[in-house]
Amino acid sequence: MNFTGVIPILATPFHDDESFDAESMTRLVGLMRRIGVDGVTVLGVLGEANRLGDNERERVIRTAVDAAIDLPVVAGASASGNRAACDLARMAESAGASAIMITPHAEAMPSDERVFGYFASITEATSLPVVLQDHPASSGVHMPLELMLRIVNELPAISCIKEEAVPTPPKIRALTTGMKKRRIPILTGLGALYGLFDLQAGSHGFNTGFAFPEVLMAMVDAANEENWDRVQSIYTRFLPLIVFEQQPGVAVRKEILRMRGAIADNRVREPGAPLNAAVRDQLAMLISTLLPDADLTAPTLI
Repeated sequence: MNFTGVIPILATPFHDDESFDAESMTRLVGLMRRIGVDGVTVLGVLGEANRLGDNERERVIRTAVDAAIDLPVVAGASASGNRAACDLARMAESAGASAIMITPHAEAMPSDERVFGYFASITEATSLPVVLQDHPASSGVHMPLELMLRIVNELPAISCIKEEAVPTPPKIRALTTGMKKRRIPILTGLGALYGLFDLQAGSHGFNTGFAFPEVLMAMVDAANEENWDRVQSIYTRFLPLIVFEQQPGVAVRKEILRMRGAIADNRVREPGAPLNAAVRDQLAMLISTLLPDADLTAPTLI
């Protein structure tokens, strides 16, 4: 798997009774294929993975893999214990995932050595490549540069870094400079909130859930051509929507995906907050301003 370009994090669609909506997941992956993304990720933080049972997680992966056809599928497999994470990694592999995404979990007594051991045990449990997710806001774990470089250098299965420790540009630069023995791609997340600056710092693309991956693909293409004026123009144009989508929870993103015809319902599992009617109206107005007369159900030309 080539961990560059745009690999969206997918929402997990639910019916109104909160059961998994496999048909919507199939449509969502289908939209991503038509857009031409480089892969998809399921069971991320905003995929509500922490609200799914193990059997449901497996069904989500298998549904995405079946719909993806030849598109790589990355599956989140993090857990608060080494053994549980290893089990999830093996389950993802048996369900057909192309790679797994792993983030450490906070402990009462922080230890870089134990974080390293967590990743080491998972890489021993599966033959899949691993995306190392650095997202202290959700994990509670601040991984210093030296630890991350050690993980990259000593664990060959680590194949990509998803960098989300703000401020992200300085850490992307430090990782890029520090990877002397072994170099792997760095992708940025955080809903593309700092996308322009991350690309300027050396990010190889995006691994995030922004509901218009076409925007991110256009930014990456322009960055690869070193057309920074175009990168900034695209970023500036869509920044209001990027910021709007960053409201706490996943309801706004799910509503955009519903508007795009990819999922049937914007339902969020309890205790996640549902979409406020006023916010829904603001979102509709914002999208109609940014993309007037666009067919949201089709890939959007940026």
